[in-house]
Amino acid sequence: MEEWRYLSFNQCDAFENMAIDEAIFRENQRRKMSPTLRFYGWTNPSISLGYFQDVKNEVNLEFCRDKNIHIVRRLTGGKAVLHEKDLTYSVVAQEKNPLFPPGLLGTYKVINGCIALGLAKLGINADLAQESRSAESLYLQAFCFSTPSQYELLVNGRKICGSAQMRSKGVFLQHGSLLMDFDPQHIYSAMGKSTGDITKEISNLEKQVTSIYKHIDPKINYTELCQLLASGFEEYLGIRLVKGRLTREEGILKEHLLKYKYMSSNWNMEGKAVEWRSKES
Repeated sequence: MEEWRYLSFNQCDAFENMAIDEAIFRENQRRKMSPTLRFYGWTNPSISLGYFQDVKNEVNLEFCRDKNIHIVRRLTGGKAVLHEKDLTYSVVAQEKNPLFPPGLLGTYKVINGCIALGLAKLGINADLAQESRSAESLYLQAFCFSTPSQYELLVNGRKICGSAQMRSKGVFLQHGSLLMDFDPQHIYSAMGKSTGDITKEISNLEKQVTSIYKHIDPKINYTELCQLLASGFEEYLGIRLVKGRLTREEGILKEHLLKYKYMSSNWNMEGKAVEWRSKES
């Protein structure tokens, strides 16, 4: 039975969360490590941008400053996510791992199948979207949950989990956001500047999106949810999760990436990466 490293739920700010994910990804490229499953939260409301997004056109910067919403650019592509009442996961593994079919979509299907099995343990029946769907709102098309991509998770036709992925040097990183609750008005205010009908825009969003607490008792906490989701991965893939922590090398690289990349406005606002190198000793 294949063993994966399991990093238990913790909360960090937006910049450290992204630095941790990238450090795991880069060290796996270098050392061909076992897969890692990580669950985490956000200490501040935050917007994570897809790698290619234009922050000035797709985020209301003034609103974010007023509300102390952090903005960080992800290593992965996809659309913007407002991390406020969500649970985030990440999976890092070798592309040639036999548990995953080749290609991005095949990996999406497997990982979201694991999450769907975990949600079923809560009594939430989530289905995989069989095809991508266009956003009803042009204003909110920069928002991840405005439209599902193929094999993303839907509950009664509404998106509950959004994911993004990147691949490089034989390793993939997939991370995603599972909504616990959501505030459509807050999302609407944070994602750009609209000249349209606000009531209609919010109504369109509510038709597209759902969340955990709309289907179950909100008393469940993040730790309990993570345990169920983790068991979904174990059962779906036939693996054993072993609790672990970052390696020394990952920790060093995380701090380097945090200082020189994710705390940099050049990266977060403009997508201009700085040279990164881990220190060997």
